Amino acid sequence: MDEMQRPIGVFDSGVGGISVLRELVALMPNENFIFYGDSKNAPYGTKTLEEVRKLTLADAEYLRSRNVKALVVACNTATSAAIHILREKYQKEIPVIGIEPALKPAVSVKENSRVLVMATPMTLREKKFHNLMQKFQDQAEIISLPCPGLVEFVERGELSGEALEHFLKNLFAPYQERKVDAVVLGCTHYPLVRKTIQKVLGSGVAVFDGGAGTARETLHKLKEYSLVSDAVTPGTVQFYNSTEDQAMIELSKYLLEQRKM
Repeated sequence: MDEMQRPIGVFDSGVGGISVLRELVALMPNENFIFYGDSKNAPYGTKTLEEVRKLTLADAEYLRSRNVKALVVACNTATSAAIHILREKYQKEIPVIGIEPALKPAVSVKENSRVLVMATPMTLREKKFHNLMQKFQDQAEIISLPCPGLVEFVERGELSGEALEHFLKNLFAPYQERKVDAVVLGCTHYPLVRKTIQKVLGSGVAVFDGGAGTARETLHKLKEYSLVSDAVTPGTVQFYNSTEDQAMIELSKYLLEQRKM
């Protein structure tokens, strides 16, 4: 296969990375993609650092075995835990792109804003996030909000409904009196329930995620490596999941299709 026509590999701890895949396909519709979701081991955010690194390396190896021309780590937890390891291992051959919470646009909503960062416990614990937070701590009050349990709603395909709304209302309850100005979705699963999050927060709160920025960085890296596809027809998207459950493949396809709605 022509080097430029090889697929871009995208992986996540489950189906959450579809939120990034949506942005990638929208920006580069003529590229081919392979998406791998490790739903068997989801969520990563409540595991130990060693466990997450081991699983992330296995995910990357799975995609490398399928001859991908780039690796997109569409998982905030995996990026925090292992992006430096992946780059050291693969970056001489192919670009390796991670994702990070979209703090920069969030703190710019207004002067001295209050920004809530929703993420997994692992992402919030890691040094990578603390370094990012320090860059903006003089511009806004940044509050970390671990969200154990939210990933599981998405993995079940439960993207709306009373149970999810009740979960989110309890999660945001401590911030009802002192209103926040912006919320950062620091896990790729969370944008898939963005409508429900926005409904619970209200229209006055701006919501951000890092998917579009990751897509732009992927295109930038492909250009740098001279790997941008020259195809003039729409590319393909292949889905794989560690559960080998066809229902997870169908859920993945459904979630990608929602970008058109």
